[in-house]
Amino acid sequence: MAITAAQVKELREKTGAGVMDAKKALVETDGDIAKATELLREKGMAKAAKKVDRVAAEGLTGVYVDGNVAALVEVNSETDFVAKNEQFVTLVNETAELIAKNKPADNDAALAIQMSSGKSLADAYVEATSTIGEKISFRRFALIEKTDAQHFGAYQHNGGRIGVITVVEGGDAALAKQVSMHIAAMKPTVLSYTELDAQFVKDELAQLNHAIEQDNESRAMVDKPALPFLTYGSKAQLTDEIISAAEAAIKEELAAEGKPEKIWDKIIPGKMERFMLDNTKVDQAYTLLAQVYVMDDSKTVEQYLASVDATVVSFARFEVGEGIEKAANNFEAEVQATMAAALEN
Repeated sequence: MAITAAQVKELREKTGAGVMDAKKALVETDGDIAKATELLREKGMAKAAKKVDRVAAEGLTGVYVDGNVAALVEVNSETDFVAKNEQFVTLVNETAELIAKNKPADNDAALAIQMSSGKSLADAYVEATSTIGEKISFRRFALIEKTDAQHFGAYQHNGGRIGVITVVEGGDAALAKQVSMHIAAMKPTVLSYTELDAQFVKDELAQLNHAIEQDNESRAMVDKPALPFLTYGSKAQLTDEIISAAEAAIKEELAAEGKPEKIWDKIIPGKMERFMLDNTKVDQAYTLLAQVYVMDDSKTVEQYLASVDATVVSFARFEVGEGIEKAANNFEAEVQATMAAALEN
């Protein structure tokens, strides 16, 4: 039977398939829209299955705020080029919105969410993989909630490759966004040193001292004095006894220098602050509150927030592809091989 343009249009609106794919499906099913839809779905699943082993480490983050609930998602593609595709961007934004509004417990529950079209989010990803031609995968999400008195700071950087949501109590939405911008730039993984594992701190401290050892080898070659090794890396390691001993050592130093005791109270706080900075390098790398605030480098984030009577309650930060082991030239090699074969024929 003859297939009309109206039938092709209707099928495309239902499935998102290309014109030729829609027309072929209608021809194969004698113009039956329902059967053609199922056929395209099956073909889409087959295409997606062929791409399941490909590495998808590019993509976008998506952010959606729905009242006192916010969602942050990461959706992956194989290439950065596809991450700019209108269909891909729409899927990312729809995913974030659906998760914010439905509050799923995990990825399986998220992919089972029904879209306005009646299909599941999982089906949407299969269709996207089929029509876009690359593996499109939903990787992860974070749901963050706040009270009416708190503020969300939502921020995306580098075209959406980094996404951040922060909850701030006190201050305002502008402050919350500034803190999110800091988080995007400085990559903290937790809020406070109390959330760092003791073994993690020891391992990171060992890495820092290894870097100092290598630096000292270079400094020795140009007759520069060696840098001291670090004894501590986190505030969690600085017991009351250690802090008292550090203060006592400072007093001995001041006495040896002949500084009058009446001015010690003006000198000791600054030296103790230096001691804390020198012995909390792991905190500064991984904890938000210990980092120097990018909007005011005279203060840490914790000090700045205290100065404006505000606190950070929680945050989430996603960077596209972090933690994914990328296969070098995976997709690009396939394209090159296909082009070379075409030129030979």
